[in-house]
Formats: sequence, structure tokens, C-alpha cells
Amino acid sequence: MKKSGAEKKKARRSSSSVQNGSRDPSSNTPPRKQAAKKDVFQLFAEKVRDHKDLVSRWAVLQETRVEYFRGKDFVSFMKTHPELKEILESDRNLESEDIANSLLQKNLLVRCDRVVKTVRPGKKKLSTWPAHLEIFPEQVFSENDAFFAWTFVKQRPLWQTLLSFFWPVLTLAICLFPVYPHRCKLLILYSCAGVLLLILSLLLLRATVFGALWIILGKRVWFFPNILAEEATLQELFRFWPKKDEEERPKWTARLFYAIVAMLVILLLRHHAPDEAARARYQKRMSNIIDDVLEWSPSLALSGMMEKHTVVNATENNHNFSNESKATEETVTSDDETGSLEGTDQHQNDTI
Repeated sequence: MKKSGAEKKKARRSSSSVQNGSRDPSSNTPPRKQAAKKDVFQLFAEKVRDHKDLVSRWAVLQETRVEYFRGKDFVSFMKTHPELKEILESDRNLESEDIANSLLQKNLLVRCDRVVKTVRPGKKKLSTWPAHLEIFPEQVFSENDAFFAWTFVKQRPLWQTLLSFFWPVLTLAICLFPVYPHRCKLLILYSCAGVLLLILSLLLLRATVFGALWIILGKRVWFFPNILAEEATLQELFRFWPKKDEEERPKWTARLFYAIVAMLVILLLRHHAPDEAARARYQKRMSNIIDDVLEWSPSLALSGMMEKHTVVNATENNHNFSNESKATEETVTSDDETGSLEGTDQHQNDTI
């Protein structure tokens, strides 16, 4: 017997229901939710990277500056802030090692190793934060002397975007400094001089404290240790407290030698210091240069150029007039000489 159309429809519905029942429940989620689940680790990585409690540094990895952290710091950070695991939703119960391995698999992290693996002369152990890194062969999380660098580009904050638009305006303002009013010039001059004096005073005081403590106590203490660093964040640049001295204590003979050298340099500078008259002359010379810069204006420059042009024209006219007068005098003189010669010849003829 042939099946009717209604029975065929029922058979099709039953087969489709069986197929749907045999599918994975996760396939019922819309594609957008699946994409959101895939981005969970990306959101977690961005949140962890922006957190201030995770200690990180900058280094050079294959000629590229990267931000990295240590494995043991990541484990302690996750123990201190377990609430960040809520971002992972269904994977919130994973351990710190498993989370780090997932980040490595998704290429959000890359495990690195230090380039210099030997202790430098004069130090007891390797550097805590190496400045140069290389990619480690095995991309597996570890806490023992393991470093992990972020591979994704960090989102720029708003102040950096505003600063990128501000730099051209600042450059244009610097170029227009000669046309500023006199008070603005004085304000900018004294501000720049004050900042420069502050920087030089800070560096001099820093070096003096280091030298005194090194000679007296034999300890290396650098206040503002990162103030001259080429690769440092803004927070690290103005860190006041010095690092722990990990090097060997210097010998007393070296400290005595440098103390004698310092005293000799101070006495030499004191003996050859300029006198009051020379200092006054130098100050007057510098004051005149600064006054010339501050008092310059386009109107005065243009008027000076016009006056100079007028003087040049007047000089040229006087020169031309003097040349004409000289030519006239020469002509008159030649005529007089000719007349005198003719008179002499006439007198000689009359006598004959």
C-alpha cells in the first residue's frame, strides 16, 4: 500500500525531530553568542593587563617592545583577585595555570626567556626583570623563572588620542614664539628656565647623595632610579624609592681613591672659579642676548629693514652725486688747463 500524504509529512517531522535531538545542545546558541564566548578570554586578558596590581615591565623581544610579566606574579595575582574569573563565565572554575595555558593557545600570550642566561661580573644572581627576551620553545605555563608577554595591541586611552592632536598645535605654537607679546615671552622663558633648573638640580642632588653614601657606607643608593631610563613607563619613570642593591660591596681602597679624586676636583674648581668682575661681564652679556630675543618683533624688524634700505639708497645717491661732482671738477680743471696753455702760446707769438 502506498502511504498517504499525511503519513509522509508525519514521517518527515519525526525524522527531523530525531536529528535535532541528536545534535549538541551548544549548537542551538545563536552565532553572536558563540562569538561572544570566544571573546571571553580576550576580555579577560585586557582586564588583567589593565589592572595595576599585576606587576609588569617592558622589554625588547625580536626588535619589538613588549609588555611582560612573571609566571609567579600571575598566580599570586589570580589568588588575590579571584573575582576576575567571573569574566570567563563557564570557565570560571579553571585554575590559574589552566587559564594561562588557554591564553597561550589563543595566542594572547607568548612565553619568553631571558637572552642573557649567565650572571654578569660583580653580581650575585640574574636580573629580576631582563631587558631583552626571546621566545621560549615550549609554550606551556610555568612559575619557575618564566616570562609571558602580551601579544595583542593595547587599546589607547583617551588622553593619548588627545595628546596626538595636541602635539601639532604645540609645534605651531613654538614656531610662533617670536610674535608673542612681551609678557608671554617672559612667562615662557622663566617657566622653561625653571624646569631646566629643576631637572639639573635633581640630577646633581641625586649624584651627590649616591657619591656620599657610596664613599661613606659603601652602598649604592639611586633615588629616582629610572629617571634616565630609555624604556620605562610614566609610573616607573618617577618612582622615588631606589632598588635593592644586589651587587657586591666596594672595597675601601676604591672608596678612598674616589674620595680623594672628588676633593681634588672640588679644590680645582674652587681655585679656577671666575671672579666677580668676570661673572658680572658674563651676566651682562647673557642678559643682552636674552633682551634681544625677547624684544624682537616683526614690526621692529620690518622698520629696521626699511631704515636700512633707506640708508642704503641715500648712500648710493650720495655716492652718485660725489661721482658727478668729481667728474664736473675734472672737466673744469681740464678746461682751465687748456685755456692757460692757449694763453701761454699766444704770449709767445706776440713776443716773437
